[in-house]
Amino acid sequence: MEKHKGLQPWMPATYRISVQGNLPKSWSVRLGGMTITLTSEMDQPPVTTLTGSLQDQAALLGVLTTLYDLLRLPLLSVEYLADDDDN
Repeated sequence: MEKHKGLQPWMPATYRISVQGNLPKSWSVRLGGMTITLTSEMDQPPVTTLTGSLQDQAALLGVLTTLYDLLRLPLLSVEYLADDDDN
């Protein structure tokens, strides 16, 4: 497993979260201000991608909990996007 220098649970970080389903862009505020992008391919379920910086991993957990508890959207992936100073 790759270790990211300086990444700590209490620090801000940028993430990309993908879920199966259609999530309206109006949910952005409720999901930490993340940018919401919908991708649809023929004969495949739609995929919504949320991208943005969150205050800490507690905020990340809040976004994931909202996606599960309120929307029941299947989680496809959660990815930490390395900052320039992580390299």
